[in-house]
Amino acid sequence: MLHIGCHLSSAKGYLAMGKDAVKINADTFAFFTRNPRGGKAKDIDHEDVQSFLTYAAEHHFTKLVAHAPYTMNICATKENIRTFAHEILTDDLQRMEATPGNYYNFHPGSHVGQGSQQGIEMIATELNRVLRPTQTTTVLLETMAGKGTEVGRSFEELQDIIKRVELQDKLGICLDTCHIWDSGYDIVNDLDGVLADFDNIIGLHRLKAIHLNDSLNPCGSCKDRHACIGEGCIGLEALTKVINHPQLQELPFILETPNDLDGYAREISLLRKSSSSCASG
Repeated sequence: MLHIGCHLSSAKGYLAMGKDAVKINADTFAFFTRNPRGGKAKDIDHEDVQSFLTYAAEHHFTKLVAHAPYTMNICATKENIRTFAHEILTDDLQRMEATPGNYYNFHPGSHVGQGSQQGIEMIATELNRVLRPTQTTTVLLETMAGKGTEVGRSFEELQDIIKRVELQDKLGICLDTCHIWDSGYDIVNDLDGVLADFDNIIGLHRLKAIHLNDSLNPCGSCKDRHACIGEGCIGLEALTKVINHPQLQELPFILETPNDLDGYAREISLLRKSSSSCASG
């Protein structure tokens, strides 16, 4: 069964997001824990959360994939930015426990000229500072496209972070199809080879979720420009192979394409049909 959803607005609360997901035939969704550009998060409405948890169980939701704000950079050169990031990360991981057992995804950060190795060390240090043995949330490092000074542009960089973290059982990876394509991994012509590399370097057991996006740019462009499914350089055929790959098909797939709710509904319908036709074939 294809587990698929999209980014939804958290402004109306958890139950409203759940109902929006069901409306578009999704069984998971992603949401920003606060404004994507940072700032104070809304207080959690625990009554709303309990209503959502009941609703999610009734509709057989799979794991949710929360997303940290884009402004959270735990390997920034400026101490005030790192302090701000630490406060967000600490608060978000506490808030995630209101919906236990889900995923919290974040962009590893940008080293801003210090060099990727220094960035890796700082990211691992911060994770060692905030991760707790008792937390139920798995923190996901996202694969990045390689623009600017982003850390996480290769499987090797992500593994370098993981191996420095003490509570490695609290870590996983969210693979973004647009990002890895833009960073040079050819999932159109060599999906099996890319997954074999991931397994050899990081281990497929750490792959917990996939951001399913087409790309406006050719492989290796390092641009990070998402496209709607089937309208970019990756294409529907290759993305259908991703959702039906035996090593991936049980994971939650999150659409981050440039769409509104109706557009996501169309993409989910298209992908469910592609998935079921492959299964029957």
